[in-house]
Amino acid sequence: MKVLLDENIPRKLKYRFSDNHEVLTVPDMGWNGIKNGDLLKRMKVKGFTVLLSLDKNMSHQQKLENFGVSLIVLDARNSLYSTVLEFIPKIETILDSDLPLGLIIIEN
Repeated sequence: MKVLLDENIPRKLKYRFSDNHEVLTVPDMGWNGIKNGDLLKRMKVKGFTVLLSLDKNMSHQQKLENFGVSLIVLDARNSLYSTVLEFIPKIETILDSDLPLGLIIIEN
């Protein structure tokens, strides 16, 4: 599965995922500053199926199903690496399941 980490997720989190998933960041792709709608279009073209973000508003701004992607939003108290790292087991469980399109919110 091809996963994209949004700009608001610490970059080094990509190294904490299992080898079952190809994980890249928005900066890796050179997509810094791209608006959400354009980001979702680019994801679809490049074969990404999941966007991992802290942006709780994105699902209200975009019809995710139209892009054929899943948006996993972490309901974290902050964006520090140590905080977001705690979500990895739950994220991995979701990625290894039958992933639905649209919004998935993970609480810690």
